[in-house]
Amino acid sequence: MFFLFIGVIGLLLKYLEIGPVGTLDWWMVLAPFGLAVIWWWWADASGYTKKKEMEKMDKRKQERIDKQRDAMGMLKKRK
Repeated sequence: MFFLFIGVIGLLLKYLEIGPVGTLDWWMVLAPFGLAVIWWWWADASGYTKKKEMEKMDKRKQERIDKQRDAMGMLKKRK
């Protein structure tokens, strides 16, 4: 998302010809979009995306368990 955000800001600055970005070549302004594509390809190919998704699901599951234990008046499970 960082590369995408930088790309959109750069694109806007180039289109409106604001500051030093307005004088840059188009390929330099569009480069963050290419980097975003490379990042997403790497994240999917390496399993990074799936790992982060699993960590998020595990955290949500543990929060639900803790909330139910708290509602029943049980002590939280110590890690």
